[in-house]
This record gives sequence, structure tokens and C-alpha cells, in this order.
Amino acid sequence: MRIDKWLWAARFFKTRSLAARACELGRISANGQQAKASREVRTGDQLQVKNDSGDFQVEVLALNEMRGPAAVARALYRESEASAALRLKAAEERKAMPQIEALREGKPSKRDRRKIGRLRGRL
Repeated sequence: MRIDKWLWAARFFKTRSLAARACELGRISANGQQAKASREVRTGDQLQVKNDSGDFQVEVLALNEMRGPAAVARALYRESEASAALRLKAAEERKAMPQIEALREGKPSKRDRRKIGRLRGRL
């Protein structure tokens, strides 16, 4: 089975084309080597997947041609404990960081002007 198809079926990427693109960019490695989208994946392979959700180090447990529910997709692989711990640590660090609103361009809206007035002590 092609690795891009497996990554899509295991729900690491929303579309197969995104999985293929990740392979092209070098974000997928199989058994320590950079993987092309057409590479065959087999049970027992060790994959390293880098996507928006984080870095995953997984072992392929099963192959599935069809994309199914998340519970079925999780049964296709087993994530290493070290990988899961690193992702949880990174998620906690992101939550601890202060959220900064994107600065708007142009003049403030009526609602923004009211907020500014409240901050400055004016009603």
C-alpha cells in the first residue's frame, strides 16, 4: 500500500494530496529514510510523521485502503510513548503562552473605540 494513502486512511492528513505533499517536503520518514509518496508501507514499519498536530513516531500495525472513523484509524498504528509525551509537553507549553490578538489594520470599529475608552477610564 502507498504511504500517502495509508497516512490519509490513518487520519494524519485530511486529504491524500496533503499527505503526498508532506512526503515531497520531507516531513515523512520510514525506517529512518525519507519517504516518497509512492513508497510501499508494510506492517511493522516505523514512521516519523510531522504535521500541524505535532511530530509522531508510530509503528504500522495494520493496513487499510478505506478512510474510516477515528477509532478505526487509531487501530492502524501505535504511537511510541516518547512521542506522545513530547506532544503533550508541547501542547501544555502552547496553552501556557499568552494569547495575542492579531492587530487590525485601519481605524478601530465602534466596538473597539468603546473598549479603548473603558481601558482609559472613560465611559
